[in-house]
Amino acid sequence: MNQLSSSDVNAGSHTGAHPRAFAPGTLLLLLALSIFGAIVGVQLLTTLGVTPNTSIIGAMMAMIVARIPLQSMARFRSVHIQNLAQSATSAATFGAANSLLLPIAIPWLFGRQDLVMPMFFGVALAMLLDGYMLYRLFNTRIFPAEGAWPPGIAVAESIKAGDKGGRQAGLLGIGIAIGVFGAWLKFPIAALGTAFIGNIWALAMLGIGFLLRGYSLPLLGVDINQHYIPHGIMAGAGVVALFQIIKLMRNRDGGGSAVNQTQTQALSASQGEAIGKTMRLGAVGFIVISALIALGSGLFSQMSLPWILAFVLYAALAAFLHEVIVGLAAMHSGWFPAFAVALITLLIGILIGFPPEALVMLCGFSAATGPAFADMGYDLKAGFILRGRDSVSRFELEGRKQQLLAALLAFVVAIPVVFFIYREYFSAGLVPPVAKVYVAAIQAGVSPDIAKSLLLWAIPGALIQLIGGPGRQMGVLLATGLLINNPLAGWAVMIGILIRVVVLRVKGDAARNLMEVLAAGLIAGDALFSFFNSMLSPGRKK
Repeated sequence: MNQLSSSDVNAGSHTGAHPRAFAPGTLLLLLALSIFGAIVGVQLLTTLGVTPNTSIIGAMMAMIVARIPLQSMARFRSVHIQNLAQSATSAATFGAANSLLLPIAIPWLFGRQDLVMPMFFGVALAMLLDGYMLYRLFNTRIFPAEGAWPPGIAVAESIKAGDKGGRQAGLLGIGIAIGVFGAWLKFPIAALGTAFIGNIWALAMLGIGFLLRGYSLPLLGVDINQHYIPHGIMAGAGVVALFQIIKLMRNRDGGGSAVNQTQTQALSASQGEAIGKTMRLGAVGFIVISALIALGSGLFSQMSLPWILAFVLYAALAAFLHEVIVGLAAMHSGWFPAFAVALITLLIGILIGFPPEALVMLCGFSAATGPAFADMGYDLKAGFILRGRDSVSRFELEGRKQQLLAALLAFVVAIPVVFFIYREYFSAGLVPPVAKVYVAAIQAGVSPDIAKSLLLWAIPGALIQLIGGPGRQMGVLLATGLLINNPLAGWAVMIGILIRVVVLRVKGDAARNLMEVLAAGLIAGDALFSFFNSMLSPGRKK
């Protein structure tokens, strides 16, 4: 358990035990939602090229089941069971689509079907490790429970509104209606809502990134993506972010007044130890998995021992960096540029000089980490809010553990779902579109100009990340915006920040909670419309 203090504290307003994920009735619901989530994730990734956040759909299904007039269904009125339901649904969606199907599509498209099973085995292990690591790192200095995690707030407020009603439920309903209407107009209304919640500095850099990417070509005549400027900035920012995390692990100095200095130092030391243990576990785990992938794919017979060692170490580092960068971006903004960051690790692998078969396995392994990690953060944030925001209470720690079990169950369900359907999908030409990009990059290689651009633009990325510090992640968020071609989202973020600043200045902190509820409605409405619109008209992206 991710316990950050050796002292036990009371459970706040919660005196009973947290509902169990494996209680018979709850287990059946979670199994059904996991199968549903896995199928939806696979279908939408192969037809639309993106994976929607299905958390709120899982919560809604649990709410609907709770309304069935049978005594056995009354248990599902619990907001904590609904939290388990949304955790399982979203974990199955991202696990099946991003962590399993996308990686195995890469060797399939490369024409090496014999590499599919070694890849499948490796990324399944990576997915499980991914989710467990976020569970261990949640509510630490790296990934604090009080972090933004915007989709998590949206789900929590939706569940609370469904349970309690009242003024906030009305405000949430207004937000959902605006979110649906905005999404129908193809305006990124979720970006506006996110600006009400996250760190202003981080979100400002995200918005600037969106705008620069969108308008650099029409205004300056420069396509920054073709020059690999966003990739270079992310590479530099990512390396600095890793060193900042290492510094946080080693920094055990407490702050605060003399009265609480000893308690703060003890908590800081405990957090540092917890982070260090988790990071070492992740490093060893990723090294073992990358070695198994190399062994299963026959790379040991194709590469010399020094090259094998280089591959194993770089693949583990790439997977680890991908996980951390995606997690940080998701926590601060609700976006995670998983596809683009995996491409960056692939480009660097090409520069190193790994052979094509090794690059195929490297790319799939890197792409598998991150989405499940970030999604777990959203779900734990929702649970944290629903359990009363008492970060070290018995109820919170037990609830967090039950969410982990629900997510692991969903991952385990996603594995056979993908295993039994991937051949039918791939044979019919239904593959994740981004997998074609990865394969094309492997086949084309990297020119000296691309290498020069990556190295050159890594410098400002590193400097911006260094200036912003680990709490703002300005370099990572700027690169996230630059990697995503969505200028409207940039305007939405900037407008949202302006509204937030004005409202808080006029109304004060009293308006903060109301803005969060409205933001939750905007994000939830956007997610609901996008999900149902995708299901009803899944026109395939070419």
